[in-house]
Amino acid sequence: LTGCRMSEILTLEWDCVDDGYLHLPHTKTGPQRRPISPQAQDLIASIERVDGNPYVIRGKLPGTHLVEVKKAWQRVRGRAGLKEVRLHDLRHTFASVAVSNGMPLRMVGELLGHRDVQTTNRYAHLADSAVREAAKAIGAGLSAAIEEPSVSK
Repeated sequence: LTGCRMSEILTLEWDCVDDGYLHLPHTKTGPQRRPISPQAQDLIASIERVDGNPYVIRGKLPGTHLVEVKKAWQRVRGRAGLKEVRLHDLRHTFASVAVSNGMPLRMVGELLGHRDVQTTNRYAHLADSAVREAAKAIGAGLSAAIEEPSVSK
């Protein structure tokens, strides 16, 4: 729901969650402030806070964050029937859904925390259905232009 990197979520502290934004002091591209959806806000708000632990995703030891999610992810994707899906694929899906819904690459890059739009371009895979719909719309527009009678003077 956020498009964040796994490390950004695992190390997210409660103090960095503020009114629809995540304040990420340590990202791959430097400190960032990223907006999040109401759905992501609701999900984060549903997580139980533990006194003395600053992390949203708490670890096994007091005051720590979760470090490893491989086993949990294997269980989740197994139950969902998505055995080949990597956790990082969710970040790509976030970008793809955004682009398929008409959001410009630059905006999607901002949401992902990319410095370069070329990086975002590698993330944004258009859904086959969106590409098919684009082809239909283009075909309909061209056909209408061809069939339109020419106006003679």
